Amino acid sequence: MPGMKPINDGHVAEPGLAVVEVAAADDETAFAVQKLLATQWAIAPADRTTHEPGEPGVRLRCYLDLKQQPET
Repeated sequence: MPGMKPINDGHVAEPGLAVVEVAAADDETAFAVQKLLATQWAIAPADRTTHEPGEPGVRLRCYLDLKQQPET
């Protein structure tokens, strides 16, 4: 599975935008953290995790907009 793409300028172009990378033992834990973040802020969620060969666990990246309320 290919690694994550680089973060580009648009992801952090202004105050209030953030990129969050989660490292976890398994998919279930990574998605639980993403779900928790989504209760507080508007996010562009990830639909899958990645695993880098030779590294432990999985990674997940989501994008937050701290200026917007989460969707309910």
